[in-house]
Amino acid sequence: MALLTMTGISKTYQSGATALRNIDIHIKPGEFVFVVGPSGAGKSTFIKLLFREIEPTTGKIFVDGVDVMSLKPNEIPYLRRQLGIIFQDYRLLNDRTVYENVAFAMEVIEAPTEKIKKRVPEVLELVGLRSRADNYPGELSGGEQQRVAIARAIVNDPLLVIADEPTGNLDPETSMEIMKIFSHINENGTTIIMATHDKTMVDFMQKRVIAIEDGYIVRDDLKGVYGYEPEH
Repeated sequence: MALLTMTGISKTYQSGATALRNIDIHIKPGEFVFVVGPSGAGKSTFIKLLFREIEPTTGKIFVDGVDVMSLKPNEIPYLRRQLGIIFQDYRLLNDRTVYENVAFAMEVIEAPTEKIKKRVPEVLELVGLRSRADNYPGELSGGEQQRVAIARAIVNDPLLVIADEPTGNLDPETSMEIMKIFSHINENGTTIIMATHDKTMVDFMQKRVIAIEDGYIVRDDLKGVYGYEPEH
């Protein structure tokens, strides 16, 4: 059974711009999928649809068998609790320590205090930040902040991790370190969907690549490459 199914998805904004056109995608549990394409191709729209930040104009989206479009507004947070969402700009809480940023994701779902005390150090160890638990985001490098964002996204064992340009602000060496963390998470069974312009990483990883151009899927390769000149 597919973890994520999108059928007949199109999205036209009020401005009249059409971002996606008749998209059909099936992603199985445990897959690692890169979503690539030129700027303005529809990648960000695709990502936002997954956690219902926006709704499609037509089509259906199912996550783990749940019809995402049929959810009432008060049910959407429960969908998002099953997802780990990672942004290019980290979106950390600057007045909280690394530990507190990650713990906050567990506090939101009312996890028991004992579970939080056990789980947060485990996840910080996984992303190589256990020694930085008491630091604040402003004291960290960009790569370290992205590691905190990853830890926060996976601390509740999500069904699916969604990453939007997670290495976009990082140097190549740091990007490789971040990608190794994603690879490890994926090897542990978590499904990952990542929108990216990072040609080097996509070509190196040899994972499934879905390419979107002008709102259409133009490629879907199980062991794909980026296929475009890198954007700067």
